[in-house]
Amino acid sequence: MASFSKLPSGKWRAQVEREGKRRSASFSTKREATDWANQQEYAILNAEFIASSQSLADVFNRYASEVSPLRKGERWEIVRLAKLGRDPIGAIAIGEVAPSDFADWRDRRLQEVQPASVAREMNLLSAVMTVAHKEWGLLKSNPVSDVRKPRTPAPRDRIVTDSELKALALSAGADLSHARARVFHAFLFAIETAMRAGEIVGLTWEHIDLSRRVAHLPDTKNGHPRDVPLSSEAVRLLEVLPRVDPVFGLQSAQLDALWRKLRDGATVSGLRFHDSRRTATTRLARKLDVLELAKMTGHRDLAILLNTYYKQDAAAVAQKLD
Repeated sequence: MASFSKLPSGKWRAQVEREGKRRSASFSTKREATDWANQQEYAILNAEFIASSQSLADVFNRYASEVSPLRKGERWEIVRLAKLGRDPIGAIAIGEVAPSDFADWRDRRLQEVQPASVAREMNLLSAVMTVAHKEWGLLKSNPVSDVRKPRTPAPRDRIVTDSELKALALSAGADLSHARARVFHAFLFAIETAMRAGEIVGLTWEHIDLSRRVAHLPDTKNGHPRDVPLSSEAVRLLEVLPRVDPVFGLQSAQLDALWRKLRDGATVSGLRFHDSRRTATTRLARKLDVLELAKMTGHRDLAILLNTYYKQDAAAVAQKLD
């Protein structure tokens, strides 16, 4: 029930106690305090109904404001959740949503984008529903977990060849004062280290110890810092660079644009900068055991490392058996 008291300041304090829940607030007039108390009593007594009547769009917005800022893919999540909120599925009350609603959304979305994109968005939806269930008490279970994800294509197995590297070198030029040459230099460095493009462009000299041959990455894709061992060739590639900070003097968008020009100028078909990571992992697997390899590449899931990035030729493995 509600109680009211007048404070020395002249304001009115309202206190509400219902079903073990206590709330209080101060207002300029008793009328405002009474209205607020009535609203709070209704909210407490009808909490389950109020929660279940929230639209999915409201839940998406809450997740975007409370949870996404704590995650690595904040910007992508916020943009994607806003789009999902505008979709017809966003108008459904969370208390009424069923797996079939998400299955219908999946089928509609598959008409617009590739299966891999739909699978990624379903992972986000599942994360939202899990939080709504376990932390916010809005659901009894996660309905997305009962929905089949679309079959995604096999992982890329593209590895750069020696002839392609020569063509890329000619297209890039040797003058490292030019950004295009530094992009190719960064690609060579990626082959030596298995570092991601974002990790390379963000690399600063303060995090490189050439004497110990270690590059420290304080901020990585999976949110866990790691130290990357540097081969003698990786050290050489660093030492010949112009002394700027960040080390390669490139921004992510600049690297992407210049890589496409570099690749097309070399008439190398379909090669992505990220294919350097697969190339590096395959080469390093000849020198390191799987745990050392995972530590270097930053993979915390060995299945992803082995199934997606490690592309050792069976004939090469056969040579190790004798």
